[in-house]
Amino acid sequence: MKAIQLNGFGDVSNFSLSHLDPPVIKNDEVLIQIKAAAFNPIDYQMRLGLRESRLMRSPILGRELSGVVLQVGTDVIGVKPGDEVMALAGSRGSNGSYAELMALNYRMIGSKPRHINFEEAAAIPSSGLTAWHSFTRMQAEVSDSIFINGAAGGVGRFLIKLLKANGVSNIVATAGSGESIAALQSLGLGSGQIINYNQPGLKDLLIAANHGKRFDYAVDLVGGTIAETTADVLRMNGNYVDVTFLGTVVTREILFDKGANILNIAAYAFAIENNLTWYGDTLNHLAQLIEAHKIDAPAVNVIGNLTVETAQEAHRLMEANRIYGKKLVMSVTA
Repeated sequence: MKAIQLNGFGDVSNFSLSHLDPPVIKNDEVLIQIKAAAFNPIDYQMRLGLRESRLMRSPILGRELSGVVLQVGTDVIGVKPGDEVMALAGSRGSNGSYAELMALNYRMIGSKPRHINFEEAAAIPSSGLTAWHSFTRMQAEVSDSIFINGAAGGVGRFLIKLLKANGVSNIVATAGSGESIAALQSLGLGSGQIINYNQPGLKDLLIAANHGKRFDYAVDLVGGTIAETTADVLRMNGNYVDVTFLGTVVTREILFDKGANILNIAAYAFAIENNLTWYGDTLNHLAQLIEAHKIDAPAVNVIGNLTVETAQEAHRLMEANRIYGKKLVMSVTA
């Protein structure tokens, strides 16, 4: 099989195209012909050798995919060759998704929504599972106010869809470009609900957008110093949803002083507990919501095929935060 390998931590020049033997499935695994793979910030964080690189089991990066089942192990239940599927493989696959094939435990795969293409389906697993984990942990009421920092990214857009589908509409979000603002407007947020984070006095603008009150929930999808503002606009004893683990020391001090409830969100936590059925069950639920048109499939930017140049470009765009409200995807096999 063809695959793009990372030959060492560092810049994008460390990618190369390789021809490898196909993976051999175990009794509880399926062999997937990957049709499309999506790119995630954790990919470049791994490439740089940051904390996330400890999760690597293969020099082939990529954690989510869509494709067709080619082969099933003897212990596999409910999946057969020819099934169109999607998955967040995490570090459980035989290799990453920058490849033509992957062996993966059948409990981690979900059915691809029937009316969307493989590229759109590949954009669902990581963002969708993380957003669903956030949504179910939050248990926000219709009357609650929600601030989402970095909402134009994949998780933020998915979370907004889930909240609005369940009647939670008092949402304020940040964006930093015209394209990102347009992406949030397409989800039904009004101009008063979208604040450009490049403006001075961001904290005051956010509180003003919530009618002069601090928020019941603050969701951090960015980290860094802007996480301090995210913590600052949270009400006393409010709920802080941390999806990044990238907040600063000052962020943690603010949250401690507010007596905040901190919800740490990590979709890979279920894999650590070996609760693999959560992934397949949740993906199937998300697929049902999409097929029922209760939420939309993600907007995607298909930037190329399975080439080194495609991977390099995707990593450059992610590091420069030039995603602009669309998930970066590559087509893998025709």
